[in-house]
Amino acid sequence: MILVESKMVTDHCANEFPQTLENITGKAAKKLQDLLKWYATQFKDPMMLDPPAWFKSYIFCEALLQLPFFPVAAYAFYKGNCQWIRTPAIVYSTHVATTLVSILAHILFNDFSTSVYPGPSTMSQRLSLVALYAPYLLIPVMLLLAMLFSVKYNPVEEKKKKK
Repeated sequence: MILVESKMVTDHCANEFPQTLENITGKAAKKLQDLLKWYATQFKDPMMLDPPAWFKSYIFCEALLQLPFFPVAAYAFYKGNCQWIRTPAIVYSTHVATTLVSILAHILFNDFSTSVYPGPSTMSQRLSLVALYAPYLLIPVMLLLAMLFSVKYNPVEEKKKKK
């Protein structure tokens, strides 16, 4: 009897779980899409709803290169004294800073009047959008400077201090 009930519960879960999961993920995806639309409308960021091809390539690089870097860097900085993080951090920070230069130039100088979605039309709106993207430039630049000039992560500087 217990085996029959167990089998019934298992069958019920096997049938219901995927549908329930689909409902949950469908609702979550809808909420995320709504949040993205709200952001793009509120801050006049058409790149989020209709990204140019070059912006899509940055998103691809972010998923392929940057996202795997985050847990590795978190481990290295949490553990401390991990000089091996220097080279990956320099690669990461220069890559992100370089991509942000073109994104910020696009925000400041592109003519958004023909965009499918409304973009910034005044300098004030452009600067507000730049302010949202600026931390993605400033934090990698600070990381780059730390990796280049910190005695803790720069073995050349460490050798100079020992002499």
